Amino acid sequence: MIVSLTIVRYRKAMIPFALLAMAIHRWPMLWRQGCSFWKLLGCGHNGTFDLQPDWQQWGLLAVWDEREDFDRFYSKSFVSKWWATYATEQWTILLEPLQSHGRWNGKEPFGKPNISTYTGPVAVLTRATIRFNKLKNFWSNVDEVANIMAAAPGYITSVGIGEAPVYRQATFSVWESADAVKNFAYNTPEHAEVIRKTRQENWYSEELFARFKPLETWGTLNGKNPLKNILK
Repeated sequence: MIVSLTIVRYRKAMIPFALLAMAIHRWPMLWRQGCSFWKLLGCGHNGTFDLQPDWQQWGLLAVWDEREDFDRFYSKSFVSKWWATYATEQWTILLEPLQSHGRWNGKEPFGKPNISTYTGPVAVLTRATIRFNKLKNFWSNVDEVANIMAAAPGYITSVGIGEAPVYRQATFSVWESADAVKNFAYNTPEHAEVIRKTRQENWYSEELFARFKPLETWGTLNGKNPLKNILK
């Protein structure tokens, strides 16, 4: 299994093509051989959860049976050719699942890996469907944590992604190590408080937390590859 995340950016004039892609790219992905799970994603500003979508930035997360399946998709598919034609910027990262807990639309897309011996850079995906009656509580608490994350020791980069505005949200982030992730999650008072409220107030109807080993990355995101000097 290999996981890919591609983030693409369009010029403002191409935003209609970006919106159109969210509709028509579903069809080639539905029939894509070697792909067991995929999600077309919108993006937020500032690298995390955001009520205001970034209409120029979009993504695709997919799970592939083999690296060859991804390579065929990336080199020959309708979707990749669309990106090459209409997008001004692309950034792709390939990942190996290390741990995964929870479900995404009722599925366990990354299986149930439990690799604890890896010690290098770690990518983290946190995804949730927020209960409608908890939206106010959720959004009133996440902004402060998002601002703190970017300054946390060991933080490298992040992007806010989601299947639907407001209530289906995710953050993909990359850290120098698993220890850096744990330190931010449990030793930052603001984040620890959000975790407590999440459990106590039952904010989510579904959630997933996964860690990955970054394997390879290319392209740029906002003018640079954030992992250029991390993965060699």
